[in-house]
Amino acid sequence: MKQNKYDDSGFFENYSLMPRSTGGLESAGEWDTFRGMLPELSGQRVLDLGCGFGWHCRYAREQGAVSVVGIDLSANMLERARAMTSDPKIEYLQLAIEDAAFGADSYDTVISSLAIHYIEDFGSLCRQVQHCLKTGGAFVFSVEHPIYTALAAQDWHYSPDGEKQHWPVDNYHLEGLRQANFLDHEVAKYHRTTATYLNTLIDSGFTLKRISELQPTPEMLEKNAAWQEETRRPMFLLLSAVKL
Repeated sequence: MKQNKYDDSGFFENYSLMPRSTGGLESAGEWDTFRGMLPELSGQRVLDLGCGFGWHCRYAREQGAVSVVGIDLSANMLERARAMTSDPKIEYLQLAIEDAAFGADSYDTVISSLAIHYIEDFGSLCRQVQHCLKTGGAFVFSVEHPIYTALAAQDWHYSPDGEKQHWPVDNYHLEGLRQANFLDHEVAKYHRTTATYLNTLIDSGFTLKRISELQPTPEMLEKNAAWQEETRRPMFLLLSAVKL
């Protein structure tokens, strides 16, 4: 299923008001960790799967990437990305991630930020990424953590007086579609276990380089007290792999 919620005007309006939408990468709590997992981008050909407003594309060029292609299914996303970009070395394509079919050895680095949990067939995606990467090329991506996606409700268990008591996890090994509520809209996400993420990468011809479950740092907690609850359960999973 190719889902395009971001071209729903109400959903896109809500998304556009999020801190990461208005403040860019520095307003995304996982950015420092994600950035630290990226390879040296100078001289690289970079592909961004689910590029959104193009923040990562522009960052790659700032770091010296020779060319960047960002793909996204949403016309709204790409219209905003193009309006924020004045760089002929960045190309934006309206294309579903599932339909991304690029030539062998076309890219040195493939990145994706919080988009792959919307994709049903992770194995097919990994095989396509492996095909379009050069040998030794990096695949770095972030997703919602499987502990976060296991239940469609994606919410805490509350006491009668509204206190967040614990994060419920159930049906963890029952992978597949979850109809979650995000920005007051029903959104289709796909739950898969941590083992599935890791083993699918390995089976697709990658070697794992780095894994992060994004434990909040003292600096993050000082900057934003809301990160305190992220010490109780992981919200993000970040993975860095290299094509063998």
